[in-house]
Amino acid sequence: MIYAVIAAGGTGSRMGKNIPKQYIDIGGKAIIVRTVEKFLSVGEVDKIIILCPEAWVDYTAELIRENCPDESVVVIPGGETRNETLMRSIDYIESTDGLREDTYLLTHDAARPFVTAEIINNNISCVKEYGACGTAIGATDTVFISRDGKTVSEIPDRSIMMQAQTPQSFRAKELRDIYNSLTPIEKDTLTDACKIYILKGREIHLVPGDVRNIKITYPHDLTVAESIIAAESDD
Repeated sequence: MIYAVIAAGGTGSRMGKNIPKQYIDIGGKAIIVRTVEKFLSVGEVDKIIILCPEAWVDYTAELIRENCPDESVVVIPGGETRNETLMRSIDYIESTDGLREDTYLLTHDAARPFVTAEIINNNISCVKEYGACGTAIGATDTVFISRDGKTVSEIPDRSIMMQAQTPQSFRAKELRDIYNSLTPIEKDTLTDACKIYILKGREIHLVPGDVRNIKITYPHDLTVAESIIAAESDD
């Protein structure tokens, strides 16, 4: 089975709002509703698991019932970190449907509402073939590495730099097994699920992303999001 695992743990602290950013309306719909709708539109996705802070579970469940009334969508509490949240999704799958070698996770940010059906379908094809993949686009800006936060230490070759997006997709059982093999120190270095594989020398295949597949983080991103919605309405 194929599960979309939507991480909705953001607090919106950088957005300057009184609610987490995934619940902010853009174009008349909450961001998280738009994200869920994208995965509901892809027939190969069997179930959608939304993980959010426990205090927001009831609110999120009601929001989804009102806007995306589909029995394939469930809302459960997430963990303290993103990777703990992913492990909770796997535990939920194992306890409800069972965990098999062909159980796949498409992990995605709730605050990326402009993911396309093409990106989702390409993730499904890639994870089935290779077992692990990440969505990315080529870097357009030069990247500085600063080891002291004050001066430039290194300027890597931009032609080999990629900007990560989501979904990031995995065989669920393999992801859990590799995560459980990490030391506590290795777990402390994790920034996303792909790094779980990289730390153990495992390959992550690439799926082409889209410049519109932005993660809404700052107030300016809301303006960009409204522009994307307006452009999509004109198409």
